[in-house]
Amino acid sequence: MSRPAQVTGRRGSGAAPRRAAALQQDLPVLVLTGPTGAGKTDWALHLAEHAPVEIVSVDSALVYRGLDIGTAKPAQAVRLRIPHHLIDICEPTESYSAGRFVADALASIRAIHARRRVPLLVGGTMLYLRALLAGLAVLPQAAPELRARLDARAARYGWASLHAQLGALDPQAAARIAPNDRQRIQRALEVCLSTGRPISELQRATSSALAGAPVRYWILAPRERALLHARLTRRFADMMAAGFLEEVRSLRRRGDLTPDHPAMRAVGYRQLWAHLAGAYGLDEAVQRGIAATRQLAKRQLTWMRGERSGERLDPDTGELSWIRDICNELGSLGL
Repeated sequence: MSRPAQVTGRRGSGAAPRRAAALQQDLPVLVLTGPTGAGKTDWALHLAEHAPVEIVSVDSALVYRGLDIGTAKPAQAVRLRIPHHLIDICEPTESYSAGRFVADALASIRAIHARRRVPLLVGGTMLYLRALLAGLAVLPQAAPELRARLDARAARYGWASLHAQLGALDPQAAARIAPNDRQRIQRALEVCLSTGRPISELQRATSSALAGAPVRYWILAPRERALLHARLTRRFADMMAAGFLEEVRSLRRRGDLTPDHPAMRAVGYRQLWAHLAGAYGLDEAVQRGIAATRQLAKRQLTWMRGERSGERLDPDTGELSWIRDICNELGSLGL
């Protein structure tokens, strides 16, 4: 499970080049997304058992080492059998941005193509996926003094107040940023106040890093939200039974992490950390974690409704025909 991710596209920040001339134009890039709990991982693994694909994670929490149970990270044995990329690539003390993701994803795609195999991008961090498919905006660098002023206002009035200010300045950005997502609220206000232009406007002036590459894009879209909610509840219970609380307890024992680190703001981790800090009981932490997971799925579905290029698939009925069609297509390429 992942949370909305940090975006930065300024030069020198790890953002990808604006074009992808080095990509092999005869090999496709496959993309499979959907809300958390829709079954993306299972679909990807089943395809990898029948086709020459390697999985590239598009998940802002799977990049962190030590975040295993609460992120539903594929087991090490699975990753040894089926190649995975962009999993366990940084410490939870680090920040990982959309710009860094684009650079890392492009490097993985090129390496996979060089082996005459096909990358399958799988995950639900829509900001990362949109940054790769649509491009990153060239945004101004951080302004420490302005950020300090925003932090001071948030300390006095709350981040919901700053979210309301963002709504007045940039309604489109505010609509896709949660009122408690202080990192993205701060950045959107910082860009708007320092440039005089909405960040949503700047983000539209982009070009894809995959320009010219054949991209196939599917979205697992559950028909019944109630069924998805029931699945998310069961999955959270399974995570708790597998030792999720002890995993968070171990992360707290490290001594170098705080609730303010992006990794510890991931869904589930934030709620269990607060429980261990004495904010509320375990039952309430679990219920808050389930509610936050459902809210994440809702935000992901909202993003996906705006994706015009993705082909919608029913996660409960369409898997076999999807695998068959991809195998046939790759077979026609001699793969």
